Amino acid sequence: MIMKKYIKSIVLSIATVFAITMVKAQDGESLFKAKCSACHLLDKNSTGPMLKGVKQKWEDAGEGEMIYEWVLNPQNLIASGKSQMAKAIESYSKTAMTPQEVDKAGVDAILAYIDSYVKPEEVNPPSNNPNVPQEVTYVTNYNDNLNMLYWLLFMTVILLFAIFLMSNSLKTLVKSDAIKNKLMEQNKKGDTSVVKTIALLIGGFGLMTITNNAMAFTFNGPGMAAEGAPWLLVENSDLYALLVVDLILLGVLWYLRNLFKEFMQMLIPEKVAAPKPGFEFKKLNKVLTDVVEIEDEASILMDHEYDGIRELDNNLPPWWVWMFYATIIFGVIYIFNYHILGTSDLQIKAYEKDMAESKKEVDAYLSKMAMNVDETNATLMTDAGDLSKGKGLFEINCVSCHNPKGEGNIGPNLTDKYWLYGNDVKDLFKMVKYGNANGMPEHASKLNPIQIQQVSSYVLNLPFAEGKEPQGTEIK
Repeated sequence: MIMKKYIKSIVLSIATVFAITMVKAQDGESLFKAKCSACHLLDKNSTGPMLKGVKQKWEDAGEGEMIYEWVLNPQNLIASGKSQMAKAIESYSKTAMTPQEVDKAGVDAILAYIDSYVKPEEVNPPSNNPNVPQEVTYVTNYNDNLNMLYWLLFMTVILLFAIFLMSNSLKTLVKSDAIKNKLMEQNKKGDTSVVKTIALLIGGFGLMTITNNAMAFTFNGPGMAAEGAPWLLVENSDLYALLVVDLILLGVLWYLRNLFKEFMQMLIPEKVAAPKPGFEFKKLNKVLTDVVEIEDEASILMDHEYDGIRELDNNLPPWWVWMFYATIIFGVIYIFNYHILGTSDLQIKAYEKDMAESKKEVDAYLSKMAMNVDETNATLMTDAGDLSKGKGLFEINCVSCHNPKGEGNIGPNLTDKYWLYGNDVKDLFKMVKYGNANGMPEHASKLNPIQIQQVSSYVLNLPFAEGKEPQGTEIK
C-alpha cells in the first residue's frame, strides 16, 4: 500500500508539472503589438506617451494599482478624479485612451514586456563600396523551426504515452502480494531508498520545470505575416526549452523502467551464473607492451649498476611507436595538403569563404522574401491578396488616428484629393516608415518593408469617404 501511494503520487506529479510547463504564459509582446503599438512606442513619445518605465511612474505617484483601471476603463478613472496620472496623460494628447479588452494578467504581461525592453543597437546602413566588409545578419528560419517543433511535440506525446503505460504497469505490479511482502520487508529493515529516490525525482523535476520560463510563441495576426512566413513564429529558445522538457521526460521514463525492472527482480530468483573462462590478458599485454617475461629478464640486463640496481633494456611499447609513426605521417600529409599543394584552406581563408557563402544565402533569402524594398523603389500593389493584408495592417495600426474608412480623425483624411506630403506610393512608404514630427509615428520598428508597401497601396485604393476637412494641396 505504501508503494502504491508513491506510484500514484509520482504519476500525478509528472502529469501536473508537465501541464504547467506546456501552458503558455501571457505573451506580453504580442499583446503590446495588438493593443498598444498603434499609438505608443517603448522608447520615445508618439501619438501616446513613451511607455518605458510607465509602471514605475505610476508606483512613484502612489497609484500602482490604478494602472489596471486605466488600461481597462480609462474614462471612468478620469471621471472619478482620483488619479493625477490619468489627468496628466489626458492632457498629453487630444486622442482619448480607449478601453482595452484584456484581463489583469494580460496587463501584467504587457508591463513585464515593457520593463524588459532593451533598445536595439543602431546598425549602420550597408555600404555600396565593395572594399568595405559587409556585416552579415543572420535571420531565424521560422519554417524549419516550425517543422522541428512538430517533431519535438510528437516526441513529447510518445514519451508521455510511454510514461502512462509504464506507470500503469507499475501500479498493477505493486498490487501483487509478493511485491507488497518484499516492500514491507524493506520497510522493516529501514530501507527507504526507493521512496527517497521517487521524492527526489518529483522535487527535481518540479523545480526544473517551475524555474524554467514558459514558452510563449508568437502568432501572426491578420495581415501581419509576410509572404511565405509560417502561421507560428518559433524561436530557437522555444525549441531548446521543449528539448529540455523531452529530455526530462526521457529521464522519468528511464527511471520508471529501472523501477519496474527492480520490482521484477524481486519476484524472479537470481540464477547462479556459471563461471566464465578468464580472458587471456597476458597475450594482449605482450602485444601492447612487448615486455620480456620475468624468467627471461636476465637476457636484457644492462652492464652498468647503481646501488645494487641494474637496468633492463626493454623496447618501447609498440602502441607508442605506432602512434609516433602516425604523427609523422599526419604531419607530412598536413604540410602538403595545407601549405605546399594548398588542397585545403587554412582557418582564416576557410572562415572568409564561409562568411561569403553565408552572405549569399542571406542575400538570397532577402531577395526571395522581397525585403529589399524601400522608399526609392516601392511600387503600387494591386493584387487582391496584398490589398487584403494591407487592410488588416491598416486596421491594427492606423484606425486610431485615421478612422476605419480613412476619413480622418487626429490624422488627415486619406480618401480625398488633398495631400500634405504627396500621394505617390513612394511618398506614403516614406511617411509610414519614418513618420514625422507632426504626430505620425514611425512604423519601421513594427512592420517589414513588404508590409509597409501593402498598407501604403491599400491607402491609395481607399474609396472616398466624407470626414475631416481637406488638408494640404489638391493633387488631381
